[in-house]
Amino acid sequence: MQLFYNSDLSATSKEITFNKEESRHIVRVLRKKEGGILHITNGKGALFFAEIIIGNDKKCVAKIIKTEEKSRTRDYYLHVAIAPTKNNDRLEWFLEKATEIGVDEITPIICKNSERKTVKIERLERIIQSAMKQSLQFTLPKLNEPIKFTDFLNNDFSEEIFIAHCEENNKKKFLKNCATPKSKYTILIGPEGDFSTNEIQLSLKKNFIPISLGENRLRTETAGLNVVQSIAYLHQ
Repeated sequence: MQLFYNSDLSATSKEITFNKEESRHIVRVLRKKEGGILHITNGKGALFFAEIIIGNDKKCVAKIIKTEEKSRTRDYYLHVAIAPTKNNDRLEWFLEKATEIGVDEITPIICKNSERKTVKIERLERIIQSAMKQSLQFTLPKLNEPIKFTDFLNNDFSEEIFIAHCEENNKKKFLKNCATPKSKYTILIGPEGDFSTNEIQLSLKKNFIPISLGENRLRTETAGLNVVQSIAYLHQ
């Protein structure tokens, strides 16, 4: 199934007009013709079946003929707060793979040791949208605006909260041994160079549980994917 995405679709939508790029892909690449059926999600848990009524490669139009509500396939909620990587490609790789495996919310956090202080949210949104479509999911992960680490800690946390850091600490646990199945989680992943000692202490005062990702020192994006996979494995 080829899945398309349009956030404006709702239960009352009657038809959809695709932009020039998507129209060309539908007509020229997929070779869809009038009467052909397209599958579209709004990223909010709905799947729309649409019949092409104008098969023009500059302006393809389809009418909605059926809508299905798709229930969540995961029985947990995962929020990863991760420092942007110096190489933007690595952050994009993380977002793509995390979306494919299963993540619900992502927040870029700017830390003391962050080498990248800005991110292009619009580009990252497109990465996530593409990964959602490729993996045939119907709910788009929420991508938040970048926020300073200290400001992020001022949130009220009611979920299970963890921080992965590299400092020696005999209190660190493996995520699989301290995360409760079927829960809501927020997990902090630091930048190249790790969280500062002060940031770690601030998080511990906020009752974040320190976790270990093993003996090997991991890149930021690898550490992020590690926790996404660990939570997914916990629920298999």
